[in-house]
Amino acid sequence: MKVLLIFGLVAVALADVTRFEGDKVLRLKPVLNEHVKVIRELANSVQLDFWTPESAEQVTVGISVDIRVPAMYLDMAFTVLQQSGMQLDVFIDDVQEAVDRQIENKGSPRAHSYTKYNTWSEIESWMNSMATSNSDMISKEVIGNTYEGRPMVVLKIGKKSGSTKPAIFMDCGFHAREWISHAFCQWFVNEAVTTYGSDSQITSLLDQMDVFVLPVFNVDGYNAFNAHLKTRSRNAGTSCLGTDPNRNFNAGWCTIGASTNPCSETYCGTAPESEIESKNLADFIRKNKSIIKAYITIHSYSQLLLFPYSYTYDLAADHDELLEVAKGASSALRSLYGTVYTSGPGAPTIYPAAGGSDDWAYDLGVKYSYTLELRDEGQYGFLLPESQIKPTCEETMLAIKYIATHVQKNLY
Repeated sequence: MKVLLIFGLVAVALADVTRFEGDKVLRLKPVLNEHVKVIRELANSVQLDFWTPESAEQVTVGISVDIRVPAMYLDMAFTVLQQSGMQLDVFIDDVQEAVDRQIENKGSPRAHSYTKYNTWSEIESWMNSMATSNSDMISKEVIGNTYEGRPMVVLKIGKKSGSTKPAIFMDCGFHAREWISHAFCQWFVNEAVTTYGSDSQITSLLDQMDVFVLPVFNVDGYNAFNAHLKTRSRNAGTSCLGTDPNRNFNAGWCTIGASTNPCSETYCGTAPESEIESKNLADFIRKNKSIIKAYITIHSYSQLLLFPYSYTYDLAADHDELLEVAKGASSALRSLYGTVYTSGPGAPTIYPAAGGSDDWAYDLGVKYSYTLELRDEGQYGFLLPESQIKPTCEETMLAIKYIATHVQKNLY
C-alpha cells in the first residue's frame, strides 16, 4: 500500500496541494485477535494511512493504533469498526483544519527560526551560516549525497582542541513527516553554541567531547514535503517510491516488523544499506567508531525513550544501565512541563521492528544507543503545532543533557 500524505509546509509552499477536508485520525484499541483481523482486512480494502504503528502488519492485540481515514472511506470504516465492538476514538476530527493550524505564523517572513518548521533550503542556509559564524565551535562535513543528489550534512560541535575527543552522534529526520524531530536538531545546535560558557553541563560536554549532529537524514523526502516514512528512491518493477530507512540497517534485517513489499511503508529494501542515505550514515559511524560513544536518533511521535533491542525480545547486554539512564533522562525531561515519557527496549515497549539504526549502532559497539519519540501521544500526532516546538525542544534538551552527562562520566 502506498500512502502519500503531504502536510505541514506544503500548505503554504505549493499552489497545487493535496487537501484533507473531512479526513479523520482514529485511535483504535484492539483487545482481541478478531480486532486485529478487522483492522488488517480494512487496510486491504481501502487506502488507510497508518500513523502508529507504521503498517497494518504491525498491529497486535493491546497496542494503540492511530490511522488517518480519508473522508470517502469514513462511513465504511466506522461501520466495520463499530460492528467489531472495538474501542474507537476520534483524535483529529478534520485533518485539513489541523494542517492549517500547524503553520501558525503564516504572516512571518520565510527566514530561519527555531520556533517554526523550516524548509530544506532554509536549513541548508542555516547550516552554512552556523559553521561560518561559529568556526571556533562548529565545523561542517558532507558525509555523502542522497538518492536525488542532495548533500547530507553533519555539523561537528565542540571546543576545538589539538587532540581527538570522544563523541556523541545524533540524527534527526529519518522520516520526512516527523517535523518536530528536524526542529529539535536545529534547536540543539543553537542551544549548544549560545549556552556554552553559561550552562555548566553544555560547557563541560563540549570541552571534553564533540557532538556530531545530522539535522536532516531524509533530505529528499523533507525537500519534497512528502510525509510518508520512506526515502525517494525508485523500486524496480513498481510505481512505489523508497524504503523505510529505519528498516534498512543490518540489525536483524527484514526479519520482524519489516516488509519485503516495495509498496509497504515498512519496506526493508533489497539488502542492508541498500539506500544510499543509510549507507552514508553507516559509513560515517563506522569510520568514527573508535570515538563515537553514544548514538541518539530523534523521531516522533509517542513520547518514548527507547533502546535496544527492537529486532528481538532478547535483552541487550547493557540492559540494566541503559534502562537506568533512560529513566533518569525521562525524569529530567518531565521536570520542566510534566511531560511523561515511557522508557524501555523497543520490541516490548512499542513493537518489534528489525533493521533500526539504534540496534545496528549498538551491535556495532556504540554502547549508549537511544531513540527518542517526541511529542505528542496522538492528539496532534505528526501535525504538532509550531506553538509546541519551543516547549518540546526545551524539555528534550534536558533528556539529551542527562544522557550526555552520563556518557561523559562513563567513557569506555
